[in-house]
Amino acid sequence: MCKTMFTKLCLLLLVSQLVACVSKPVFDTSQVNRSLTPQSVLAEPDSSLGDIAIWGGTILDIRNLEEVTQIEVLAYPLSSSDRPLLERPPLGRFIIRHTGFLEPTNFAQGRVLTALGEVGDKQQGSVGDSSYVYPVINAQALHLWTGESMLNRTSFHIGVGFGF
Repeated sequence: MCKTMFTKLCLLLLVSQLVACVSKPVFDTSQVNRSLTPQSVLAEPDSSLGDIAIWGGTILDIRNLEEVTQIEVLAYPLSSSDRPLLERPPLGRFIIRHTGFLEPTNFAQGRVLTALGEVGDKQQGSVGDSSYVYPVINAQALHLWTGESMLNRTSFHIGVGFGF
């Protein structure tokens, strides 16, 4: 009986680890300049143009244009697994440009995502009645976070129950 319980426990651990791996983004970050933030790009736009950045945050708006989709994002710092840290103060706004169509119901307002891509030219826009200058990232890869993958913890629980 003890051997069977141990085998089930090992299988449970293996399956839980596989599920955890599925929810994390798989980006090639070898070329990423991690010092780039939306604010640093706005402060020195010419020096970062063409560099590879990884930014993330909460989707504010999505617009499908003729050849690209633009996503307006409220930026947050990223964790070591590139998950936006929503409990930290926001870093401003930025625009993601993605070649082609993205389904607005998948990339809906309030969803959390991480984008990897090349820093592009800044873009003029507005927030309410105020003008705003957006740093732009031309997306090479996007990752939408799910509720479970946004949890900032790993937990393991073993329980023994009795039923009557």
